[in-house]
Amino acid sequence: MTSNQTGWLIGAIFGLAFIQVNAGALPQAVGIPLRVLAIAAFIRLFIALRRARTATATAGEGRAPRTFGRGYLLVVAAEVVAGLAGLVLINRVLHTPDATVGWIALVVGLHFFGLAAVWHMPSLRWLAAAMSTCGAAGLALAASGSPTAVIATVAGITPGALLLGAVWRNVSAAKAPQPAQVHAA
Repeated sequence: MTSNQTGWLIGAIFGLAFIQVNAGALPQAVGIPLRVLAIAAFIRLFIALRRARTATATAGEGRAPRTFGRGYLLVVAAEVVAGLAGLVLINRVLHTPDATVGWIALVVGLHFFGLAAVWHMPSLRWLAAAMSTCGAAGLALAASGSPTAVIATVAGITPGALLLGAVWRNVSAAKAPQPAQVHAA
């Protein structure tokens, strides 16, 4: 697997996890089919990833190779520290466990801004903004005492779907013929 494919697989795993964990807050008639659908989407993505061509970058973006080097490690380390510190504050000091999913979505979303810079991939900014918005909305919903199912949908299931959708977009772009591969008839 290339580093792009590995990154996409990590995104798909987290997308699946967001949905699996948060679908439990929904009524079973909705949560179970949603979980099954997420598993089916993940399996389809995994198969597509194994078959995908190894496109190095999306058109119009920098050509620097995407690696899991020092910049990546710094972004992930900051994510882990911020995530854990926030979880301690939310659960031990504020006693608002419903805000946990919002905080996680916010931190994961913000980490995509860092990855967009480190990997020279501006297209990650839309995912960063969308996930961060979902996380902030989840925090606001938890602070206002909204039902757990609403918080889980906004700050858990939606970010999971965003992650799976972003991976699907990238895999589809990698499978598309590159300009050098198109032959005139």
